[in-house]
Amino acid sequence: MATRLPPTDVVLVGFGWTASILAQELTDAGLQVLALERGGPRDTVPDFATTYVQDELRYAVRHDLFEEPARETLTFRNATNQVALPMRHLGSFNPGAGVGGAGVHWNGQTWRFLPTDFMLRSHIEQRYGKKFIPADMTIQDWGVTYEELEPHYDKFEYLCGISGQAGNIQGAILQGGNPFEGARRRAYPLPPLKRSFATVKFEQAAREAGFHPFPCPAANASQPYKNPLGVQMGQCTYCGYCEWFGCGNYSKASPQTTILPVLMKKDNFALRTGCDVTRVNLDRSKARATGVTYVDLQGKEYEQPAELVILCAFAQHNVHLLLLSGIGKPYDPATGEGVVGKNYAYQITSSVDVFLDDILNPFMGAGALGQAVDNFNGDNFDHGPHGFIGGGYIALWSTGGRPIQQPNLPQDAPKWGSGWKKAMADNYLTSTSLATHGSVMSYRGSYLDLDPTYRDVYGNPLLRLTFDFHNNEHRMSRFITDKAALIAKAMRPKSMHVKQRDGHYSIEPYQTTHNTGGAIMGTSPRNSVVNRYLQSWDVPNVFVMGACAFPQNAGYNPTGTVGALTYWAADAIRNRYLKQRGPLVQV
Repeated sequence: MATRLPPTDVVLVGFGWTASILAQELTDAGLQVLALERGGPRDTVPDFATTYVQDELRYAVRHDLFEEPARETLTFRNATNQVALPMRHLGSFNPGAGVGGAGVHWNGQTWRFLPTDFMLRSHIEQRYGKKFIPADMTIQDWGVTYEELEPHYDKFEYLCGISGQAGNIQGAILQGGNPFEGARRRAYPLPPLKRSFATVKFEQAAREAGFHPFPCPAANASQPYKNPLGVQMGQCTYCGYCEWFGCGNYSKASPQTTILPVLMKKDNFALRTGCDVTRVNLDRSKARATGVTYVDLQGKEYEQPAELVILCAFAQHNVHLLLLSGIGKPYDPATGEGVVGKNYAYQITSSVDVFLDDILNPFMGAGALGQAVDNFNGDNFDHGPHGFIGGGYIALWSTGGRPIQQPNLPQDAPKWGSGWKKAMADNYLTSTSLATHGSVMSYRGSYLDLDPTYRDVYGNPLLRLTFDFHNNEHRMSRFITDKAALIAKAMRPKSMHVKQRDGHYSIEPYQTTHNTGGAIMGTSPRNSVVNRYLQSWDVPNVFVMGACAFPQNAGYNPTGTVGALTYWAADAIRNRYLKQRGPLVQV
């Protein structure tokens, strides 16, 4: 039987970006806040010391900062007529585990979604007509606009100390920035990162191809920076160890480098690690949460009462917890009814490797050091002649030149032995890659539910993922990849190799950790799990954070939008919910 603990005002499930932001905001509002994290404690010192954190084998290959599939996994299939099998090893995506979550090991690529991304269905119908949307595509408007989120994007960017060049300040288009971005109130807090020679080559080639390159916004500090909470960050040293690594230099924005030095000193905040939440507990009416149940590392079960429960775990874990707790009606793809698990989406990527005569020194890099073009993202171009929805950016990233996983070799290079060594020596300093990062729409047959066969260590059904790429995404990706190839050709390479992602989605090779949907936001309980403030329609004292709220996925990395939505929800909780507890949107 679970041991009942003293109650708290707020319990946060998970302790990454969203929980850290909410804990800071809600403790400022005077609430007693408790965060429960299934992983262990981690801080810049001593956990990310530069004497050992720059270990590619330990972190990038052996996944030291990620969740362990032996403890937590899901099952996967491409379609409902297949049998789902457990994911035994991390592959396509790498959820984090431990304090800071994936905010520890991300690259720092921090984008704002386009204004039209938030009103996608209504925009597409207005511009191209309702028949332009395929019958099985279940895209919808978010229920919130870019203009409403803009102050919260700004707040997240200044928390993190984003380095970048604005392209649109209060409607004025600025040279050198992204001319397609939504209007922002002010410039980025820091100037762009120093340029790598590879990004200079990309910029020249992109302009020659007729596009509009700009420096990518980066949560890697280009200069020393003190954020609005008074936390000091250090200048990036361009070590090339951002993705899948913690930053020991206080240069990459993470909860540890932006919020925790302030939050952890507060008397009204508490953190417990090694706590695996298994249920949100409901009262007899099923319309109010009473707290959560969790299991500690010794296998002991506890009941933690709370007035407000906020799910802040990785996107799929939030959905799993909703399903296990009976919050909301599970989605049924056969009938289209239900909402929990609906509209799972992902990202589709491709690349073009280029081999040059120039010395590029790829080992000098940062997680979000890059140049991009946005000409083919969102609805920045006329989709009518092409017959697909969505888009993405094209970028050249100088993230580093780690020797195990990052070198590019020509197609005809030997796979091993002295020939492989020679190819590595000949191409390491002179090769680079252009990446495309594309949107994925939501479909009736892409969803999350509980697996009928496989169970976890607690006896609960595993989460089941049913997902595949569709013709719309393949057509869009091929279109953008062709544009990337134009830029690659303008770089005058000795040779180049186009890597297009065709065929069925595979969960085995790494692609991105940009999993979205399953607890989507919207304007009605008929088509969404949470309202525009990320509040559960069914249980008003439950809020659900993160990319699981995205109704479909845009052509950008999601963290900037996750941060903005978190501040948006925090503002609604502080200034509306706490004054009159109950539904913030009336049905």
